[in-house]
Amino acid sequence: MSVDISRRSVFRLGAAAGLGLALAPGLALARAPMLGTQAPYFYRFKLGQAEATVVSDGTLPLGEPSGAFLGAGKPELAKMLSDNFLPPENVVLEQNVLVVNTGDKLVVFDTGMGISSLFGASTGRLASNLKTAGFDPATVDAIVLSHAHIDHLGGIMSSATASNFPNAQIYIAQADFDFWTDEAKLAGPAKVFIEHARFNLMPNRERIVFFKDGEEFLPGIQAMAAPGHTVGHTIFFITSGKEVLAYIADLAHHAVLLIERPRIEFAYDTDPKQSAETRVRILDLLTGDRTRILAYHFPWPGIGHFVRQGDGYRYLPAPMAMIL
Repeated sequence: MSVDISRRSVFRLGAAAGLGLALAPGLALARAPMLGTQAPYFYRFKLGQAEATVVSDGTLPLGEPSGAFLGAGKPELAKMLSDNFLPPENVVLEQNVLVVNTGDKLVVFDTGMGISSLFGASTGRLASNLKTAGFDPATVDAIVLSHAHIDHLGGIMSSATASNFPNAQIYIAQADFDFWTDEAKLAGPAKVFIEHARFNLMPNRERIVFFKDGEEFLPGIQAMAAPGHTVGHTIFFITSGKEVLAYIADLAHHAVLLIERPRIEFAYDTDPKQSAETRVRILDLLTGDRTRILAYHFPWPGIGHFVRQGDGYRYLPAPMAMIL
């Protein structure tokens, strides 16, 4: 049986329904005010015996995609977005900051843009959203950085002399620390990224610990090198009980463009070709193991799984559980 509902018939049904309401005796229609507010920007879920929370630093708009996503033409990119009901004229990324409470330690993975307005006024929400989610930044034990780009370390310092996380140890790959704090690069094209990395990392030099590829540097948290986006870009496998979550950071910035076509290159990668090779290798691993993932820039809250699809992959968002 098929049902053919034309637009005209829908309008006709709506008009009839409206007429019935208008003629109903004694029926009062309330006129509620517009609220103009949204739900709190955090989402909590269980990870084995641990409690995990995704807290937003706000959205990060990139604009028309052909300048950032390289290797596919503008019409092809537009079609991929439109086919997935996404606007083709403006790619907007989320910033999904993961907070894990192991019961012994409170660990924050990446910290958003902080006080920088490099990508506009919609970023820099982490500090307020952490408080809304019930976290006191002074109780954070560890900041784990996937890499040293501004949208991942920008929230460490609130000013040149004040830290948002005064008691936290900071963990990062030494290759990324060395690359993005190198004063010699201040004269090059990465100047703004070097400035922000130095601003957030150098005042905390005594609190920085370097992890190694494959190391379980905090209980239940293991590093895996995923170079290409930056020289020391790292993803993390977080294990609690029988459950594992892979925090994939910037392995892929877009849930459609870089997953369905994983060899498309991204303009902000230090080595785009290496980044694409790393992406395919790790996507193969994650699909093979059916590992649940959290992606920093995917649609809120960024939790789901990857499956193989043709020559690429597909991202399947996990349903949100609103009762813990």
